[in-house]
Amino acid sequence: MSTTKTLALWVAYGRNGVVGSIRHDDAGYTVTMVGSDEATGTYPNLASAKGSLHSHMAPGSDWPRFQEH
Repeated sequence: MSTTKTLALWVAYGRNGVVGSIRHDDAGYTVTMVGSDEATGTYPNLASAKGSLHSHMAPGSDWPRFQEH
């Protein structure tokens, strides 16, 4: 049995509220979009995770505001 410890959590806010989150743990930075049952992917650094999250937003969306929790 293995356990994963979340080291940090960022919530992404778009124009109309929360659009997704990024969880940092031993596996990397995992992006999950609001309303999705599964993560969109895990990335080696925060910058690439933020870029991925933005790319999964509606075309033409402004860069979201990321807030660490």
